[in-house]
Amino acid sequence: MNAPAPADSPSLKAERDTPKSRRTRKRILEAATTLLAQVGYAAATNARIAEEARLTRGAMLYHFPTREALIEAVVEHLQDARSSLFKGASHDRPPGVDAAEHAIDAYWHLLKTPPFLAFAELEAVARTDETVRALLAPAQAEFDRAEADDQPLALLHAGSTPRLQASRDLARFMLEGLARARLTHDAPEREARLLSVIKRATLLLNRKGLIAELWTE
Repeated sequence: MNAPAPADSPSLKAERDTPKSRRTRKRILEAATTLLAQVGYAAATNARIAEEARLTRGAMLYHFPTREALIEAVVEHLQDARSSLFKGASHDRPPGVDAAEHAIDAYWHLLKTPPFLAFAELEAVARTDETVRALLAPAQAEFDRAEADDQPLALLHAGSTPRLQASRDLARFMLEGLARARLTHDAPEREARLLSVIKRATLLLNRKGLIAELWTE
């Protein structure tokens, strides 16, 4: 009797690369995204993901034999999903609206969508889980290295000077930090005030002649 092909063998990979198989993998990855965003990494077990995707445990193992294989595919899926959302947001700026303000509002909205919530959950897990950290690192580096005008949203303003890089980093990390925060009282009002401050600080850094108090170089 012939031994089963290894999980990463070319023959088995080819067998899985059919229209039906790709649809099933997509269901699994979308279910994983939903659960990571809603219940977190620990609760989003492979068995629960299979249940969310309406698959048997055996079918799940056929496509993703290990947790590591699943998370690796999820990271790639999230990267594609985030890129697609960025592209959509980049085309939605109303006429006459400042580009930086639109970028801040758009990114703030995107941070609340399942792909971004799921990615943030994996980033939190990566702090103490070496396997997740290694799988996530290339995606994090790709985003961080991207030039502003290469990012679909052109996050905040094109340009590579230290001042403009500081502008982008300030807005990005403040928004991501605020998205992870838990405001325990007067949340809508405090959130609106913080977003207003982020916008003003970004505009000061972006526009020459108004940055003396924020940029000293």
